[in-house]
Amino acid sequence: MNSKFANTKYLVRKQILSLLGAKFEIFDENEQVVMFSQMKAFKLKEDIRLYSDESMQQELITIQARSVIDFSATYDVVDAVTGENLGSLRRKGMKSILKDEWVILNASEEEVGLIQEDSVMMALLRRFLTNLIPQKFSVSLRGNKVTEFKQNFNPFVSKLNVDFSLDTNNELDRRLGLAAAILMVAIEGKQG
Repeated sequence: MNSKFANTKYLVRKQILSLLGAKFEIFDENEQVVMFSQMKAFKLKEDIRLYSDESMQQELITIQARSVIDFSATYDVVDAVTGENLGSLRRKGMKSILKDEWVILNASEEEVGLIQEDSVMMALLRRFLTNLIPQKFSVSLRGNKVTEFKQNFNPFVSKLNVDFSLDTNNELDRRLGLAAAILMVAIEGKQG
């Protein structure tokens, strides 16, 4: 696996001005850009690519929606270098109206984990009163919390802190975890 996925903490930041598709920078703990992502514009099905840098010469991961406009969309995550299917992320459509929730599937389509927004009350406040309350997500595998996603408060720039430090046994593939974080910024960010 590429050494860019060896960090414990990352920051995913959506670029403000992008003419064609959404663009994201992924920073390490030292605030250095270590990866770059782009969501292709004018696609009926979401198509997000993660690259080793902004030159977009070396593709690392592909994240693709299985279908067009789906409330409970499933996104397949593939290692672009090896072709390995890393798993899938499925949005729980109806449940996500009140509180964002995603299912983590392994390469065999078995449910192995969940990504859940912090609480129903906070989620409702965010949706109906103000979007100024940052979102928080916990990522659990087989009932054990392994990762946290925390949105930075910034009404202009979407930023998500990714912390894998709870995952002391490296249960969650960092590639799949970062794909989920990029989806949180790209997809959930459209709700505001």
